Amino acid sequence: MNEPMTLGWFVNYMPTGWNRPWAGPDPRAWTDGSFYVDMAKALERSCIDFVMLEDSSVVPENFGGDMVAEFKATVKAPKHDPLPLAAAISQETSRLGVVTTMSTSLYPPDRLARMQATLDELSDGRNGWNIVTSFEDLAARNVGLEKLWEHDERYIRADEYLRVTSEMWSGTDGIDFDGRYYRVNGPSAPMSRQERPVLCQAGGSPAGMDFAAEWADLIVSVPVGIDAMKKYRDGIRERIERSGGDPDRCRVLYMVTPILGETDAEAAAKRDRMYSPESDNFLRRIVQLSNISEIDFSTYDLDAPIPSDATTNGAQSILDTMKRLTEGSSLRQVLGSTGESTSLDLVGTPATVADRMEEAMEMVGGDGFLLFHGGGGLITRRYLDEVLDGLVPELQRRGLARNEYAEGTFRERLARSVPTGG
Repeated sequence: MNEPMTLGWFVNYMPTGWNRPWAGPDPRAWTDGSFYVDMAKALERSCIDFVMLEDSSVVPENFGGDMVAEFKATVKAPKHDPLPLAAAISQETSRLGVVTTMSTSLYPPDRLARMQATLDELSDGRNGWNIVTSFEDLAARNVGLEKLWEHDERYIRADEYLRVTSEMWSGTDGIDFDGRYYRVNGPSAPMSRQERPVLCQAGGSPAGMDFAAEWADLIVSVPVGIDAMKKYRDGIRERIERSGGDPDRCRVLYMVTPILGETDAEAAAKRDRMYSPESDNFLRRIVQLSNISEIDFSTYDLDAPIPSDATTNGAQSILDTMKRLTEGSSLRQVLGSTGESTSLDLVGTPATVADRMEEAMEMVGGDGFLLFHGGGGLITRRYLDEVLDGLVPELQRRGLARNEYAEGTFRERLARSVPTGG
């Protein structure tokens, strides 16, 4: 690689590692946002490109048919709204991109367009939108709907939604949009520094990949292993080329959880503790898998593979990956040996992990990584320090991570990041 990778950090605005070692003295310190503002400032000091703030609007009942396991495991609740947090972060940073998650199924287009334009102004051109379609019927009922639409139809509706919001960001005095799903007549959103936010998406299914290739500036993906990572990125680039676009306009990032130690053996022991079926993290991981797949895994035999006929209206690509990984094994063994929602097993010293990341990008032709604290755990300051003070400086020494920000908006900086090619 001749150019620095694009690096982001994925995080939820919810409790930090309150029941883990090194959690800090105040388990409620997350509620006022100060932990996450401090985190954003640390990311900026390390020249990380952006922070992505996750969101969801439900307390799921997928595991066991009630909310008991959800609150015990602290997977999606309790949670605050990331949009005000993004505004707070924008006032305490000056270069870090700030990406917020908003659903095309749950927000009216004019509301979302105005909010994203406002966040872009508050951040002086550093705003991004993580586009999700949502899939939980509980979320639908929270906004007055009976249920959400079938998987592929959600993406068809989302495509029209993006055409609506794009018109609202166009700078015209007013819009008159009359589509199949949306009818909008009114003023456009106020012009912002970037005109529109940096668009991020995480489509893994064929329909999701089609949508991401059409709209996204940044694509977050979780194919497992080098071959799957390359196949995914090649598939995105082929889709863009077929539509007459430039595949280099889009960055494909892979989700990873680096597990670091002063020796490789120390890091491996840490991983074993994190992923062990006997650990406190295991419940959180199985509940999380139930949430994203909308399958009640409390009714499954954890010592058997996921049945081949299991289906979902939720995250289809993740369910397909877990089916493949559990073939000839079991769900308990897979969750007890590898990270959930991670593309690479990054375990070792900073030098070992940097070697693996460099090798992956050379083989895949990818553009970078989205870091997050997985393994069933919640973020702690210690983990943040391990990555930012251990791994990132190693990447910077090799020229794999930037050690200063370029000038310009979030979008302009991404455009200057020369990709490694196909």
